[in-house]
Amino acid sequence: MPELLQYDFMRRAFLVGILLAVVVPCIGVVIVLKRLSMIGDALSHTSLAGVAAGLVLGINPVLGAVVTCILAALGIEAIRKKIPKYAEIAIAVVMSAGIGLAGVLSGLVKSSANFNSFLFGSIVAISDFELVLVIGVCVAVLAECILLYKELFYITFDEQFAKLAGVPVRLINFIFTILTAAAVSVAARTVGALVVSSLMVVPVVCAIQLAKSYKQTVVFSVLFAVLFTISGLCISFYAGLKPGGTIVLTGVAALVVIMGVKRITKQEG
Repeated sequence: MPELLQYDFMRRAFLVGILLAVVVPCIGVVIVLKRLSMIGDALSHTSLAGVAAGLVLGINPVLGAVVTCILAALGIEAIRKKIPKYAEIAIAVVMSAGIGLAGVLSGLVKSSANFNSFLFGSIVAISDFELVLVIGVCVAVLAECILLYKELFYITFDEQFAKLAGVPVRLINFIFTILTAAAVSVAARTVGALVVSSLMVVPVVCAIQLAKSYKQTVVFSVLFAVLFTISGLCISFYAGLKPGGTIVLTGVAALVVIMGVKRITKQEG
C-alpha cells in the first residue's frame, strides 16, 4: 500500500474513489429500495451524450456530462410522475434518447480516444478541475443525505405517507434528482459510464443481504463500496488492469460469496 501512495496519480485516485464510494451508495440505497435501479444505467449512458457534446463544443466533457445528466434526470422524474404505474418506461425512454444522441455526437468528435476513455473511466487521470468538481458534488450529496435523512427515508418507502407526514415530497425529489445526476456524471468519469450503475447497486445489494434496518443498509453499503474501491485500485495497479472494471468485478465477486455463504448458513440452520 505505501508503494501505491508514492505516486501522485494514485493518491488522487484513492481520494476520488473513496469520496465516490461514500456518496454513491447513499444515493443507491434510495434508488434500489424504490425499485429504480436502472436509473443509474440511464443517466450514465446519457452522460456520454454530454461528454460528446463537450468535446465537440470545446468545453470540459465532465461539465457537459453533468448538465446532460441533470436534464435527463429531470426528464425521467417528469415522465415518471405522468405515468406512475409504468415508472420504468421513463428510464427506458430517456436512456434510448441519451444513447442515440451520444451515438450521433460521437461521430463528430475529432479524437475518439478522449471519448472512449469515458466508457470505462480513467480514475488515474483526473484533472485538477475534475477533482474539484468531484469534491464539490460529493460534499453536496453527503450534506443532502445527512440533512434530509428522515425525509428521504419516508419518500423511499411511501411517498403518499410522506406527504401526509408533512414532507415536501416534490422539493425533496427535485433536490435528490439533481444531486443524483451530478454524482452519476462525475462517477462516470472515474469508473466509466458503462459500469457506474454497478457501483451504485452492487454495494447496496451486498448490504441488504446482511443489514437488518435502513440505517444499517446505508452504513454497510458505504463500507462495502469503500472496501471494493480500495481493493479494486490495489489489484488494478499491481495487475495492470482497468481500475473501473476491477472495482466493479471485486464487488460482484464479494456479492457472490456473501450470497453463497448465506445460502449455506440457511441450509445448515
